[in-house]
Amino acid sequence: MPRSPSRWRQAAVVLLAASLLTTVASAQTPTSGEGLSPTLAAIKNSHVVRLGYRESSPPFSFMDQAGRPIGYSLELCEAVVDEIGVEVDDPALRIEYVKVTSDSRIPAVLQNKIDLECGSTTANADRARQVAFSPLMFVAGTKLMVSKDSKASVPTDFKAKTIVVTKGTTNEQAIRNLDMKFALGLNILVGADHEQSFQMLADGKADAFATDDILLYGLIARHKAQDRFRVTGDYLSYDPYGIMFRKGEPQLAAVVERTFRKLATNHDLIPLYQKWFVARLPTGEKLNVAISPQLEESFKVLDATQGASN
Repeated sequence: MPRSPSRWRQAAVVLLAASLLTTVASAQTPTSGEGLSPTLAAIKNSHVVRLGYRESSPPFSFMDQAGRPIGYSLELCEAVVDEIGVEVDDPALRIEYVKVTSDSRIPAVLQNKIDLECGSTTANADRARQVAFSPLMFVAGTKLMVSKDSKASVPTDFKAKTIVVTKGTTNEQAIRNLDMKFALGLNILVGADHEQSFQMLADGKADAFATDDILLYGLIARHKAQDRFRVTGDYLSYDPYGIMFRKGEPQLAAVVERTFRKLATNHDLIPLYQKWFVARLPTGEKLNVAISPQLEESFKVLDATQGASN
């Protein structure tokens, strides 16, 4: 099934529209210590912004050789931290990195354990009832990783097979929907994180690993496993990514959205994408995944709306 530009563009428009609404709502909010939203007030008092990171979601959020969190999403979050510093009049904010998993990331936001979640999180309607999202930063879709010698590619090839998914991801529902649609009789295993799911496939405990295609490519590159595994099949879901933060704080949402607009206007978003998806990563891998026309267009929309608001 080919990518559907209209659906991708619609996802970008929905995310952008939501962020623009929060900007209007917060236009009259004071930027001094008084009148700050709860998260911004807490940041101003503590001088700390807590960023949730993932250990095994390259190139979005992962660990370098020294065990430090790095990645595309984290660099975007760090830009948001700079803008928060402007908002709360504190240019010397400290970042505290907090590890989260696919299962714990939403509770971490809801329970005030992190201020921004900087991973590979799909912004969908169900999650938007609980949390807020930044403008679009990437669009992925569920695919399957299989061994290099596997002949499986279409859904019926996986009849009665074992597929592993990562707990707390939208990919799990995509596979369950696939199972029901084609009556495959799948055995669905659940890994605690992407690394564990990958290892279950590598150890022969599963016939395939289902998650977002870009994460599969990242894991193959990270493990230098191009000769052992491949990504196959049509897209089983469409997943627009965003940075996640607490819902109901229009001032914070405006800061996040303003960060993306500034990055777009300064033409920093595409070079940032190239750094993490095309060039060689700090850990040595190279994904060489060109920016999609849909994502590039969404960045241009951000730039255009920034110009219109000036």
